[in-house]
Amino acid sequence: MTFRETFGKPAPAEGARDLPLPEGRGSVLSSRFDEAMVWASELHRQQRRKGSRIPYVAHLLSVAALVLENGGDEDEAIAALLHDAAEDCGGRATLDEIRRRFGPRVADIVDGCTDSYETPKPAWRPRKEGYLAKLHGASPSVRLVSAADKLHNARSVRADFRREGERVWSKFSAPRHETLWYYRAVTQALAEGGSSPLVEELDRVVTELERLARNDA
Repeated sequence: MTFRETFGKPAPAEGARDLPLPEGRGSVLSSRFDEAMVWASELHRQQRRKGSRIPYVAHLLSVAALVLENGGDEDEAIAALLHDAAEDCGGRATLDEIRRRFGPRVADIVDGCTDSYETPKPAWRPRKEGYLAKLHGASPSVRLVSAADKLHNARSVRADFRREGERVWSKFSAPRHETLWYYRAVTQALAEGGSSPLVEELDRVVTELERLARNDA
């Protein structure tokens, strides 16, 4: 039984209004999004953010929120919730299950956001170079989810750096200069597809990370 069936239609939030959406973008979310949220939580339940006690699902919810706040539709928001599912929770079998549950468009976006299906993962640098190559020809939907993902990650690194200083880089699989190279390269690859508020904010955060790293060197 769904939440709506159990409790009825929720009352509108105070101050909420039904506003027209930009043409072709955004949507009212359906039970498909609810299903994706629950499944993402189940898949990632035992995972935490690198070097912290923060449940990994916090990142997935944040990426989905950024996608929705920037005009994403339901398929894109579902893909945001599941963007790490195939990479970290079962490989291509999980991608096939995403396709079965949520359709080919969601699966294609998740595929575009995945840099490896192998366990253990291949070497870091070739894997990231392969992901960058995928971004150059990626669809607008993949670019939207990828930009939201990288922006939330970069914001988290910035927050951790302010608390922990240079120790933050020890959380990553690559040294500081490689990690910063990757964030800058992703930002440039996304910018090639056109400017957007997400990409512009990502550029600002990455620029600040570069500055902080120089000052701390």
